[in-house]
Amino acid sequence: MGTSDNKAITIYDIAKEAGVSPATVSRVMTNSANVREEKRNRVQSIIEKYNFKPNALAKGLSDTSTKSIGVIAADVRNPFYAQLFVACEAAAQKAGYTVSLYNSFGITENEIEQLELFAHQKVDAIVQIGGRVDDTETDKKYKEAVKKLPANVPLVVTGRLSEDIESHSVEIDAASGMDLVMEHLLGLGHTRIALVGGRTDVRSTTEKILLYKKMLAAHDIEVIPDYIAGGSYSIESGYECMQKILKLPKLPTAVIAINDFTAAGVIRAIEDSGYRIPQDFSVASFDNTYISDVMIPKLTSVDYNYETFGQCLIDTAIAVSKGEDMPRHQTVQPTLISRESSGPSRA
Repeated sequence: MGTSDNKAITIYDIAKEAGVSPATVSRVMTNSANVREEKRNRVQSIIEKYNFKPNALAKGLSDTSTKSIGVIAADVRNPFYAQLFVACEAAAQKAGYTVSLYNSFGITENEIEQLELFAHQKVDAIVQIGGRVDDTETDKKYKEAVKKLPANVPLVVTGRLSEDIESHSVEIDAASGMDLVMEHLLGLGHTRIALVGGRTDVRSTTEKILLYKKMLAAHDIEVIPDYIAGGSYSIESGYECMQKILKLPKLPTAVIAINDFTAAGVIRAIEDSGYRIPQDFSVASFDNTYISDVMIPKLTSVDYNYETFGQCLIDTAIAVSKGEDMPRHQTVQPTLISRESSGPSRA
């Protein structure tokens, strides 16, 4: 463990070596709750290794909760993050917890600083929505920051961190979401379908592109590279990407936007070019934020069941902070909300 002879072993040392929370160590010692046998044995062997004895800290650990959860969001100006944060806040309040919010604006240094700040504030758990947790490969500096978090401050993320990082994830079932939107458009007779927006260093976008290609192949439809127009997640990016597609010699009849903001740009580009929705182009999206229902026409979008999503994030954060066993990875099932922007193909 690297502790000196003069340094007393603490419950936190035991927890760190065992790869569990201090609360789990306490529960193993007091038999106060069920702990998975493999985890219990691992903790018990380390306790015996150091001849560790329960003390007041261990016995009183369950009373040290601050009943607070820290939330790091990429940017709540984006309605996806706003809706998910509100869902988390509502779920936390029902459980008797308070939440604090930091916006990272997707900047790695901000996220690292915010992880440290929440740890200093002794929150019971941290939930991170977006940012480095969405990366295809976990950023090295961010990874080191997560590894430095105290063992009693679990991290729950909406993406997926590398397996060597102690964390839990709750994420949308990406395959199900893409299945829903593709089957919807294919069912309307569309075979020339474009996919607009997103960056390939973001895992969820990469997955969507792969699933899009897989679905086309499954229906014996040719994948046309020019129909895949990457960019970012903004209205401006959606507009620029769609303008490029509109210059192609053979146009698609349907467009899938990577999120609702991108879809807003796609719709504006289509209409600025004199085309109609859904008569000339069907448009569908992901996120189903409030702007889906206020666009003209109203936008068909994959809904992420925000209330369920937020509840699962908070339930997981609270459970893990108490030393309870929770699945390392959980998924939330999306649904498709069909509106005015999608209709039968007229090609």
